[in-house]
Amino acid sequence: MAAATSRFHRLRVAAVDRLTDDSVALTFAVPPELRAEYRYAPGQHLAIRRFADGGAEIRRTYSVCSPAVGEDGPTEVRVGVRLVEGGEFSTYAHKEIAAGDELEVMTPAGRFTLEPRPGHFAAIVGGSGITPVLSIVATLLAREPEARFCLIRSDRSAASTMFLEEVADLKDRYPQRFQLVTALSREEQQAGLPSGRLDEERLTGLLPALLPVEQIDGWFLCGPLGLVQGAERALRGLGVRRARIHEEIFHVDSGTAPATSTAPALAHSTVTAQLDGRSGSWPVQDGESLLETVLRNRPDAPYACKGGVCGTCRAFLVTGEVRMDRNYALEPEETEAGYVLACQSHPATEQVELDFDR
Repeated sequence: MAAATSRFHRLRVAAVDRLTDDSVALTFAVPPELRAEYRYAPGQHLAIRRFADGGAEIRRTYSVCSPAVGEDGPTEVRVGVRLVEGGEFSTYAHKEIAAGDELEVMTPAGRFTLEPRPGHFAAIVGGSGITPVLSIVATLLAREPEARFCLIRSDRSAASTMFLEEVADLKDRYPQRFQLVTALSREEQQAGLPSGRLDEERLTGLLPALLPVEQIDGWFLCGPLGLVQGAERALRGLGVRRARIHEEIFHVDSGTAPATSTAPALAHSTVTAQLDGRSGSWPVQDGESLLETVLRNRPDAPYACKGGVCGTCRAFLVTGEVRMDRNYALEPEETEAGYVLACQSHPATEQVELDFDR
């Protein structure tokens, strides 16, 4: 079956709620005719698009923080936006967006998800990495009485902690099934962990004291690159199988990641792409990624971050070989199955075929 194609629709901003001095939550109203398209799994994200002065297109991806709803789809979707220094969209969100505005919002995407099921789960998050995990935890505990969850979160200070009240409410509502552990890197707490970062060394000592690490059914790591990589190394060192670790990276600096493949890119190549049931073939210009080639000819090709982080441009490599510059979105089993990130892929053979519909 072909995958549902992501699409943009104009949604009205129903509310703008300030969470901290540098973060807000945007709530979008979803009209009845679009509710099925905006039905989301807990942990998925939305891409938001605007056109700046001069016509330049800006896209940014933000995770849905609200619990997933039933088959009819949501009447509202809510995302968290943290202000990034120099960030074009986050600055716009904090200073200009108001209730009643309309924004172009892509339908939900992403595979950093947990469909409710019995079991014991845990997450290690940093900063705005709480956003998708909040949706995961709230949905899981509400729908599955045989599930438990441990949330280990790291923030700079209590004042900078996003969704503080929402997480506290979950702790009050599910005291026997929800365990909360908070670490602040720049502020001492009266109770809880001493201040400091949750790095690999600290997590290696901390996790076995909190949980039966190897018995956890799924680990969800979300936040800055350093925290997620350190948490993964700690878990692997404690014997956790890679298949039980799920990751979503926020805040990757450009130029920090080595290429995931050493295959040389070709100067002359052709890409064939299947998208929304239609196929086309086009020459790849020198230095272009495969996504850039497809976008020149099919502006409806799916993408959001173009940084190898969100996974919106995921495509199946039908034939040919590619060099993928970096990958922070696909799980190992996805790359082994033949999926690539079109935004990071360059042709390594004269003919490359991608299928965005799988």
